[in-house]
Amino acid sequence: MTKQNTPRDRALAFRALHVPGRPLVLANVWDAVSARVVEEAGAAAVATTSAGLAWALGAADGDRLGRDRALAALARITGVVGVPVTADIESGYAEDAAGVADTVRAVLAAGAVGVNIEDALHAEGAGPLRAVAEQAERIAAAREAADAAGVPLFVNARVDTFLRGAGDVDLTLERAAAYRAAGADGIFVPGAVDPGIVKVLADGVEAPLNILAGPGAPPVAELAALGVARVSTGSSLAAAAHALVRRAARELLDAGTYGALEDGLAYGELNALVTPER
Repeated sequence: MTKQNTPRDRALAFRALHVPGRPLVLANVWDAVSARVVEEAGAAAVATTSAGLAWALGAADGDRLGRDRALAALARITGVVGVPVTADIESGYAEDAAGVADTVRAVLAAGAVGVNIEDALHAEGAGPLRAVAEQAERIAAAREAADAAGVPLFVNARVDTFLRGAGDVDLTLERAAAYRAAGADGIFVPGAVDPGIVKVLADGVEAPLNILAGPGAPPVAELAALGVARVSTGSSLAAAAHALVRRAARELLDAGTYGALEDGLAYGELNALVTPER
C-alpha cells in the first residue's frame, strides 16, 4: 500500500480519474476490510456507501447516522488503503450550510478527498427534495471549506429526482446547473439507467456524470459509450454480502450444511489485507 504523499496529491489524482467515456468504476465499501478487498481487486479509488456504512454500525440509512460515528468509520477506511477515498456523507450530517462545512473539514481530517452530497430529504413530512437554493448553499459551503484547506476536494452533487420520483430530465439538468454554479465538480443521478436518458444527461450536464449501476443497469462499457465519467454501485455490494450471510445462516440452521461458505476468502488472506505494513 503506497499512499500519495499529501491530501492535495490524492485529491488531484482522484479528480483525474473522472473521464467521460472512460469512467471511474467504484465498488462502494462500508468498512476497512471491504475497502482493502476492493483495493486489492485493482480499484483505482475507494468510495464508501452511506447505507452500507450505517448498516455496519447498527443504524438505518437516510440521515440517521451521526457525523462522529460516520467519520470515525471513514478514518478507519482511509487508514488501510493507499488509493484515494471518497465519502458518501448523505446530506452532510448537518442541519445547515455551516454544519456541512464542519463536516467537510472533518472529512478532510479523516483522509478522504471526495464527497457525495445528496439533495433528498428524509425527515418525516418533508418533501422529497431540498429546495435548490438551500442545497446550492450547502454545496457552496462544502466547496469553500475545502478550498480554504487547500485541498481540491471532488464534490459530487447527488440529484435525487429520479431516485425519489420527483422530477424529469429537465428538472434534473436545472438542479445540476445550480449545483455546478455553487461549486460542485460532478453530478450524480442515481435511478437514471435508461440509455436514452443517460445520454441526454451526459450531454447536458457540464461536469462528469456519475450513474448508479447494478442489476438492471447497462454494463459499464455501454455507460462509457454514453459519455458517463463515473460508475458506482452504491449499497448493492453491501446488500449482496449480507444476502450471502443470510443464505449461509439459513443453510446452516435449516440443513446443517455449509455449501454457501465454500467460496469464502481464506482466513490468512483476509488477515494479511488488514495487517499494517511492517
